[in-house]
Amino acid sequence: MSLKEPPPVVPAPPDEAPDSTGPADETPGPADGAKAGPAGGAKAGPAHRATAWPEARAAARRAGAGARAGREPSGLPLGEALGRVLAGPLTALADLPSFDTSAMDGWAVAGPGPWHVREETAVLAGHAPAAALATGEAVRIATGAPVPPGTTAVLRTEHSRTERPRTEGPEHPRTGEPPYGGRLLLHALREVVGGQDIRPRGQECRSGDELLPAGTTVTPAVLGLAAAAGYDALPVLPRPRVEILVLGDELLTAGLPHDGLIRDALGPMLGPWLAALGADVLATRRIGDDAEALYAAVTGSTADLVVTTGGTAAGPVDHVHRVLDKAGAVLLVDGVKVRPGHPMLLARLGADPARPRHVRHLVGLPGNPLAAVSGLLTLAAPLLAALTEPAPFAEPGSSTEPDPSTEPGPSAEAEPSTGPGAPAESGAGSEPRTPVPYRVPVRDEVHGHPHDTRLVPVVRHGGTAVPLRYNGPAMLRGIAAADGLAVVPPGGARPGQELDVLDLPWPPTAGAAPAQGACFT
Repeated sequence: MSLKEPPPVVPAPPDEAPDSTGPADETPGPADGAKAGPAGGAKAGPAHRATAWPEARAAARRAGAGARAGREPSGLPLGEALGRVLAGPLTALADLPSFDTSAMDGWAVAGPGPWHVREETAVLAGHAPAAALATGEAVRIATGAPVPPGTTAVLRTEHSRTERPRTEGPEHPRTGEPPYGGRLLLHALREVVGGQDIRPRGQECRSGDELLPAGTTVTPAVLGLAAAAGYDALPVLPRPRVEILVLGDELLTAGLPHDGLIRDALGPMLGPWLAALGADVLATRRIGDDAEALYAAVTGSTADLVVTTGGTAAGPVDHVHRVLDKAGAVLLVDGVKVRPGHPMLLARLGADPARPRHVRHLVGLPGNPLAAVSGLLTLAAPLLAALTEPAPFAEPGSSTEPDPSTEPGPSAEAEPSTGPGAPAESGAGSEPRTPVPYRVPVRDEVHGHPHDTRLVPVVRHGGTAVPLRYNGPAMLRGIAAADGLAVVPPGGARPGQELDVLDLPWPPTAGAAPAQGACFT
């Protein structure tokens, strides 16, 4: 399998003639992962025309939305729901708080003071409420304890004092103090306002109130809220099940490259990357350049999404197109106008007779490592994001899901950006972090492809995006140090020009930018 980035699979249209020079890292050459038909000499399919990059992302999102219908929510215990996505609104199962409670340690009082203190054990959290207070009475109370009936306010300990009233009789023979007797009296050291330091029942919510909408990522705070609201388990969307098929006879899983063999960089990288996008990675399997084994793996997979590496172009052992044709798959995207990663593809696989509503897809990534990353962010990430979103509300009898039996058409609309310098995420600390474009001015000039979009690794530095040097299709050195990928339009970008940037699906590494100073030129 060659490590050259392939030229377009078909000739460019008349007004978009191929560029024989191209950028230095995109020189025409043997196709990436070039592979021909399976044994038996089946010919390649008909020529195709690549899809514009924004349209390819939109098609992937439509494909994911169309596959949602066959996925049922599952109930997970709270201890297992962290990081998942709520399948429906989180509604309160009880009033919060469920009874009037004390907000402070102190005294529950009834009416105006001073108050006679009842000689009984303090009212504690988790215990039954005390008997009703009569006007002029007080009882000691702890934070979180139910206030006794008749309570008009809670007086904090630090805002009170107590004394016993003096009685008739001789003074104490040694201290000279007068005698005291009767019930203990409680005095307020500052004004007491009715209802103070009482949390009334339903202050936070009433039973049935919507606390959080569907689609909310389950964070530790969400788990706490759910528990307080009465939940033992949460209805969450299932994680998309993904299987990775690594193709190529030239790949080593250990040791140093030798004798034309190279290390497999994609096998160790793709599983964690897809998991960071919210997928449940079932397995990473190494198939080699075996058409029959690839066909068996694709048709036998139970995954929602199959991801292959290499074999998507038209070389002597590029089997993916012919395997998909034999399997009855429908190509939704067959080549994308993006560098690196032009020969990526997206297909809808045939239905499983045992699960007729289960819609499966395949994303074919190029074999070059950075080209494969381009394919992940162009096709896999939008598809997985749409697949894990809750279905929009529909009136009874209506349908809000795209029909998966029809091939999505192209869309000329690019995905929106949200303003300079801020990623369009679902919330701070949300998981998974789906790459969504946002705009940042680029510090340096970026060379572009004459006709295609380029994705270039960048780091954010001083309010700008700084392009990294190692951005060839076979290189990972740049993306390993990057915060994201800048979306460079055809023709390139000048210094200061705002570009869309795709964040990577994990937080930036602290201090990474200074460590890469040598790459800022």
